[in-house]
Amino acid sequence: MASASIPVYNSSNNPLENSSSHNASRESLKMEPLADCSLLPGEERIIDKDIIYICPFSGALKGKVFITNYRLYFKSADADLAVTLDVPLGAIGRVEKMGGASSRGENSYGLDITCKDMRNLRFALKQEGHSRRDIFDILFKYAFPLSHGLLLFAYLSQEKFEENGWSVYKPMDEFRRQGLPNDKWRVTFINANYELCDTYPTILVVPFKATEEDLKKVSTFRSRGRIAVLSWIHRENQAVICRCSQPLVGMSGKRNKDDERYLDLIREANGTAKLTIYDARPSVNAVANKATGGGYEGDDAYQNAELVFLDIHNIHVMRESLKKLKDIVYPNVEESHWLSSLESTHWLEHIKLVISGAIQVADKISGGNSVVVHCSDGWDRTAQLTSLAMLMLDSHYRTLRGFQVLLEKEWISFGHKFANRIGHGDKNHADQDRSPIFVQFIDCVWQMTKQFPTAFEFNERLLVTILDHLFSCRFGTFLYNCESARDTNELRSKTVSLWSLVNSDPSFYQNPFYTPESNRVLYPVASMRHLELWVTYYIRWNPRIRQQQQSPVEQRYIELLALRDEYLKKLEELQLSDSSPNSSHLSNSSTPNAASPTQHVTHLHTPF
Repeated sequence: MASASIPVYNSSNNPLENSSSHNASRESLKMEPLADCSLLPGEERIIDKDIIYICPFSGALKGKVFITNYRLYFKSADADLAVTLDVPLGAIGRVEKMGGASSRGENSYGLDITCKDMRNLRFALKQEGHSRRDIFDILFKYAFPLSHGLLLFAYLSQEKFEENGWSVYKPMDEFRRQGLPNDKWRVTFINANYELCDTYPTILVVPFKATEEDLKKVSTFRSRGRIAVLSWIHRENQAVICRCSQPLVGMSGKRNKDDERYLDLIREANGTAKLTIYDARPSVNAVANKATGGGYEGDDAYQNAELVFLDIHNIHVMRESLKKLKDIVYPNVEESHWLSSLESTHWLEHIKLVISGAIQVADKISGGNSVVVHCSDGWDRTAQLTSLAMLMLDSHYRTLRGFQVLLEKEWISFGHKFANRIGHGDKNHADQDRSPIFVQFIDCVWQMTKQFPTAFEFNERLLVTILDHLFSCRFGTFLYNCESARDTNELRSKTVSLWSLVNSDPSFYQNPFYTPESNRVLYPVASMRHLELWVTYYIRWNPRIRQQQQSPVEQRYIELLALRDEYLKKLEELQLSDSSPNSSHLSNSSTPNAASPTQHVTHLHTPF
């Protein structure tokens, strides 16, 4: 009966509470009990209080709320209707007081909590004696630590894992994997102290013929100094994906010969006839940006380049679109006008435009033509396009570890403004810099996994876990805006990486249907008929939309794989016993070229 009313969010089905007890060393996990929940190492209990949770699905529920320096945890008192909430404080975007001392009506006095993960919470308290003051003050303080001079929980956590996630991405190793440097492209350390560009990483790959002086001159003509640098190179045709920010053309139509020559060096590197510049913005926005000193590459100045606008809207449009989506899915799904309501949010339309843009980039690269991708500052739409195109072109990024490298490289090291877009620890919920750009990217990845179910080594659970910890502040991975800020705040030495959790138990995040195909380029269908709303993420808090258990097909496939491993083990044991002196007559009769157990594995494929 309880599960029919509301899902119980516990460690078995909530990626946020994927217990690290089997991953971390036992010494580090001296956990204290918190009702039915275990505290993380470094997590401390602050307050607990009797409270009423106004559940949108089951009505008013009496229970107790616990607040730590990491989470809000509620457990209902009704044994027949077991409801628990386990919300990382980092996922809270806004805390407001509901009603006043003179408010009338049952449960009209309490707290309204708006979360960043597509749900809202409402709690009611008794009106007498300012009963909500202490819990409001504590919640406000610990949900927004940076606004109160406190540390984010990632700096307080004492979790230990078998794997060190900070070692996943090593820039030089990744460039070597791509075959770099070579006679056309070189590695430069001109940004070692973040002097060329304070939002770029320290290691950059640039055209071999471009001098350090050229790079300095070009940086003055690109917004925020974000010059065009290599993100990925095609091993066969040597076409490259470069990323940058908009040129500082302005209303007067300024030109910069150094920038024009520099883009021509990118074009010449593999003999591309015309360099394609993909401007992620709608053309009208690019023109409007001239008024603020920005702009785009004009035909007269960049004669060996063609400019293509991809019509992807800005961060403000995306923020409003997701707000509209939340309105139609939480707490209740408006089923009578579902399709028209979904269409009115334009969310899937935006997803379509991002995927479509990435397909154009990937297709151009496959055809042997180099491309440059930018938006305004080159850290939002640009990251979406380059990383999705690389996911389509390079099967390495479709592995569990490779995907981590992709995120570390294109999003984290190249300065997507996670702190501004998510608002970690910041009480200013109305900040116009907030935007779900990274959430939108992960949605695009999910769309690709749906269209190519055997092409990705990782599963949906990984994507949900990434988004949950994008907000949670339990790990350091998505904190701060750029590498220079992370270095200043000693992030790697003082916090734990999300990949430490993931790579300490990789099987939990692996797709059992994965079939490696090294040279396959994926071209998803970017049409509205083939795109779906990611229900198991956006509507997962609704009890009518069950936190999906493993599909019967996936479960059966995993059982068959386990059975195969068991038989192979028995086969190996039999072969070992056959090779013993007592079984020489058996081994003599066997064929000399019999396949070993490991060889058998490669031939056991299940056709789909």
